[in-house]
Amino acid sequence: MLASILAEHLQLELVGNDRDISAIAPIQTASSTELAFVSQVRFLSQLASTRAGVVIIKPAWSDRVPEGCAAILAPDPYLAFARATHYFAAASEFATGIHPSAQVHPEARVDATAAVGAHVSVGRGTEIGPSVTIGANVTIADRCKIGAGSRLEAGVVLYSDVHIGQRCRIHSNAVIGSDGFGFAPSPEGWVKIEQLGGVRIGDDCDIGANTVIDRGALQHTVLGNNVIIDNLVQVAHNCIIGDQTAIAACVGLAGSTRIGRRCTLAGGVGVVGHLDICDDVHVTAMSMVTKSISEPGSYSSGTTMMPSVEWRKSAVRMGQLENLNKRVQQLEKLLSKETRDQ
Repeated sequence: MLASILAEHLQLELVGNDRDISAIAPIQTASSTELAFVSQVRFLSQLASTRAGVVIIKPAWSDRVPEGCAAILAPDPYLAFARATHYFAAASEFATGIHPSAQVHPEARVDATAAVGAHVSVGRGTEIGPSVTIGANVTIADRCKIGAGSRLEAGVVLYSDVHIGQRCRIHSNAVIGSDGFGFAPSPEGWVKIEQLGGVRIGDDCDIGANTVIDRGALQHTVLGNNVIIDNLVQVAHNCIIGDQTAIAACVGLAGSTRIGRRCTLAGGVGVVGHLDICDDVHVTAMSMVTKSISEPGSYSSGTTMMPSVEWRKSAVRMGQLENLNKRVQQLEKLLSKETRDQ
């Protein structure tokens, strides 16, 4: 692709000689036929030695571009890079229509422009919209709906009554609509609570590989529009996740958690059930959220890494905090009494 054509697609300005771009590469290794980008000041020094044919940079950095290298000027180079990747992605091609080995229930509806891969199973009452792509070995149960332009990669499983919006991507081995963890204790043991709700996923969502989203107990589990979820995430029953929220790998949400819009949960975060997290909250990696958050901002918990010997000492001190607190309170009372007696 010519750099000028890419710049036109991105609605950005090209500075320097036009040339053909074959791929995108890191700025340290990019060749004269590849595109690179710099989005942070700390990486600007790499511009001087780059062999990239074209770089995406901020307009203010245009005087730093080495001779023979062209530049695409972008107020937000990282966002421009993200959009540029769409023009170089080598998506797998699927033939429109239903593969002969697929099993589609007679009462299911599959749009003529959809592509249904090998050994796919589609249940009764399910609707697959225009330009949907279903990879091999996908299982879609009864009464599901998949919106236009969405893509389910190989091995995805949708239980019954799962609705997916438009332009979503569900990665391999994700399971959506499995039963929530609902059981009532009895003298004879655990009694299962049938999970009677479904799952509702909005438009432009991305669900990572091996992620599990449970169906609701009575009402639906809900993801808003443009929610992105990484691999190996557990979303329990009746959770509600607001628009444009991002959840990184290995996060666990307990049942009935409500997360607002534009939140970010970093890797390994745990959230206990029946909590509310307001809009615009960032929770840092490995934090444990044990109470609702009502103010936007960044939140953390847990202890930072340290040498094991020091950590063991700190762990002992943690166990002594309650006694230390009582002693401090007693000392404060004595000091207060002495002050009054003087």
